[in-house]
Amino acid sequence: MLSESKAFSGFSVPDTEAARAFYTDQLGLEVTEDHGILQIQLGGGHHAIAYPKPNHEPAGFTILNFPVADIEATVDELTARGVVFEKYEGTQMETDAKGIFRKGGPLIAWFKDPAGNVLSVIEDDQA
Repeated sequence: MLSESKAFSGFSVPDTEAARAFYTDQLGLEVTEDHGILQIQLGGGHHAIAYPKPNHEPAGFTILNFPVADIEATVDELTARGVVFEKYEGTQMETDAKGIFRKGGPLIAWFKDPAGNVLSVIEDDQA
């Protein structure tokens, strides 16, 4: 029944203007708005929505993963645009000085949007 549905993800933010600026200016994504809800255009014709929620609490997990062919170049470019990567020192998911996890599995780096939601770039040679 739902196998043909064009599903999408949604998440809350307390300030849609701050979210729009971040997703547009820092991540370089196209963002439109309809009835106060942001539609964030993702690769491959996919999208996610960000909706306003006054009592927003950031998700305790990664809400969006962006597969990239070259994580080093992507982290460098996003850092130059003002994105701050998370540093998980002394944990199982310890990252290096750039914020890249290199200790097993795919290379991945996490960062937060202005609402505190966690996103990642993850190296994928298919990207």
